[in-house]
Amino acid sequence: MSTSQQPVFIAFQANNDTQPIIEAIQVDNPQAVLHEYPAMVKIDCPGRLVIKRSSIEERVGRDFDLREIQINLISMSGELDETDDEFILQWKCA
Repeated sequence: MSTSQQPVFIAFQANNDTQPIIEAIQVDNPQAVLHEYPAMVKIDCPGRLVIKRSSIEERVGRDFDLREIQINLISMSGELDETDDEFILQWKCA
């Protein structure tokens, strides 16, 4: 199975809790484009966006369960693959 280069996105509430998540996403996905709005941060990424638990933990200074991102999650586009270590958005092709 291959992946598409179709863009994916994830959007979070703009608050102090999401700042380390957004920073981790930017570091791990240098091709991602950040759009900041008054109450929301949307991150567009071509093809594939990866959120790594270890990158967030480095920024928050504690253990982090990736399910915690759902608290401030507004929306996302792409097919989701989720493990304990990574949250991956991408469009899959047959």
